[in-house]
Amino acid sequence: MLEITIAKTDDGARIEKFVRRYLSDAPLSFIYKAFRKKDIKVNGHWVHKDHVLKEGDVVRIYVTDQQLEDFRKPKAPEKIELKFPIIYEDENVLIVNKPSGILVYGDAKEKRNTLANNVLNYLYFKGEYDPNSGAFVPSPAHRLDRNTSGLVIFGKNDAALKQLEELFKERTSIKKMYLALVKGIIKEEGEINAPLKKDESSGFVKVVSIENGGKTALTKYKPIEHFSSCTLVECELITGRTHQIRAHMAYIGRPLVGDGKYGDFSFNREFKTKFGIEHQFLHAKSMSFGKIDGVLSSLSDKTFVASMPKDKSGCLTKLRENN
Repeated sequence: MLEITIAKTDDGARIEKFVRRYLSDAPLSFIYKAFRKKDIKVNGHWVHKDHVLKEGDVVRIYVTDQQLEDFRKPKAPEKIELKFPIIYEDENVLIVNKPSGILVYGDAKEKRNTLANNVLNYLYFKGEYDPNSGAFVPSPAHRLDRNTSGLVIFGKNDAALKQLEELFKERTSIKKMYLALVKGIIKEEGEINAPLKKDESSGFVKVVSIENGGKTALTKYKPIEHFSSCTLVECELITGRTHQIRAHMAYIGRPLVGDGKYGDFSFNREFKTKFGIEHQFLHAKSMSFGKIDGVLSSLSDKTFVASMPKDKSGCLTKLRENN
């Protein structure tokens, strides 16, 4: 059993994020299972993974000594430049254009080659992060699926990360726009207001009523370009649920091209043969901020845009040639 007293630097942090940082090599499946089994407690009481910590709280994580050794293995630091495009950086934040195929955080199959670890190596290279100091670990304020490309923003210090997480929670001063290629023709813009629930064991998200555990989810969309068998749409996330765009577009019968979880599998196989897309066609293209005070004031009234990766832009070129 591991016992930690929450310091001032972690006051206001969500317990899930705290545990993920503390057990940095633990698969997410292990952490979620620990919450379900009530192996994580605060001040002697079981808590939900969204529980907010306060300075002085006592967190107990019921893990074996071997698990603790495995999940807190010291990461060998590497001083290397970031190989992914940096869209914006200042002393508080870093915005990166994530390619498809890399996880933001690790999972059971991949723990080392993640976007988060690449960013830490880069900040270590710059002298802005010491992996051996035990101090705050710069972290992403949100995540994208492995095969979703586009913008990810990191907080480089605790104050910045907390304010970013609050912005994503309130969603009044930040707007995230995505480009998605979906099966079929969408002629008019619309919105999907359908609660979503994630099955933690399978990772599958489906539309479920609020009464049955669904969480409010709202996606707005509008067609950008039409092709013979699909439509390029721009999606705005009003809420930020797991797999929200993928699950919502499938719900209205317009699944994402290449989506191996929510898509049309026979259509995907044919599309892959013709246009080379192997995974869901989804790109986080832009992030816009309103008026912001505090440590993130430098982001006020700014919009950041990420170019589409070659596999997706090349696919659109082929579609236009075949239209």
